[in-house]
Amino acid sequence: MGRWSATCGIALHAELLGNELLRMGHELIVFAPTLKSASKHWHHKVIRRRDEEWVLRCYDELEPGSSDGGHVDGKKLLSLDYDIFILESYKQVPYEEINGLMPKIRKKARAVLVVHNGNDEGLNRLNLDLFDAIVVFDERYVKEVLNGRREKVHVIPYPCHPVVEGSWKKLDFAEDKIVFFSFGRQPAWEYGDYLAVLERLNRKYDLLYWIVRSDGGIPARKRWVLQWFERPSIEKLYGYLHSADAHLLPKGNTRNVVVSSTCYQCLGSLCPIVAPDVRYFETLPEEGGIGPIVKYRDREDLEEKLERLIEDEEYRRKVIQSARRYVEENSSERIAERFLALFEELRGRKVSARPSTLKI
Repeated sequence: MGRWSATCGIALHAELLGNELLRMGHELIVFAPTLKSASKHWHHKVIRRRDEEWVLRCYDELEPGSSDGGHVDGKKLLSLDYDIFILESYKQVPYEEINGLMPKIRKKARAVLVVHNGNDEGLNRLNLDLFDAIVVFDERYVKEVLNGRREKVHVIPYPCHPVVEGSWKKLDFAEDKIVFFSFGRQPAWEYGDYLAVLERLNRKYDLLYWIVRSDGGIPARKRWVLQWFERPSIEKLYGYLHSADAHLLPKGNTRNVVVSSTCYQCLGSLCPIVAPDVRYFETLPEEGGIGPIVKYRDREDLEEKLERLIEDEEYRRKVIQSARRYVEENSSERIAERFLALFEELRGRKVSARPSTLKI
């Protein structure tokens, strides 16, 4: 239960996990929010216009910036048979109604909560004791979101899209250029570091900053800036990443506990990711100053690291090697296997795939 086919980390987690479970031969039902309610929120933009046959849009999210609104169609939620109920928890979920439905859900299934909440605001409206297991992405969630609670808590990292080997062929418009790539719909100010530093590097290198935006452009009228407007599929996105020399990931800082779903979505392309050293990336491991992404502290540090990516082939190779290692350790397949192990532990027996008999 959670967002699906949308431009947010909640939906991406559900899809990476859900699609792996399907691939392994298990049945899947997705209880998703109505588009009318979810699309009121900035983070929710629909990716695919048609849902899969096993997706039921059966709850309304809370109103933006409010605890008002929100409704769950309990009849739909309870009418189908399932062995495991997974709630992808985020603050727009109508928790009070979930509390009322959980005793009936637990008569038929084990219940697992996946915590996306960045703080305990709102989560205190959900009765955590109604769940058989609580999954968090790292220890920060235990300390800062669950306020130290460890009972029933399991740490399972956010999954990565698997490695996809690319041909690394430049597109026609950038054949002889050094290509820096960004995509998404972040606020324009989050691109400021990249625009300022590339302005300086442009005096030394023949470069292109290729920006793909799903919602309007940013005010950057430079001959070395190219803006496209689309919401690419993951296959198309990886084709773009395989045409670039570096992926510049814009992110502001926050006090909340957060991960970057964009990072985990794109690491598998093995196009080096460059990002600010903010909370979104603070748990990514480093060894000898090398990690799966290149983190920078300020604009001077950013300029030095971009030049190093351009000039130092050994440094670039080590960054890519670290990214590959991280993705392989935390691929969607491996994470799905860890969830299956948890399900087996909760049910006290092996979870086996079986021929689909699902009727919705």
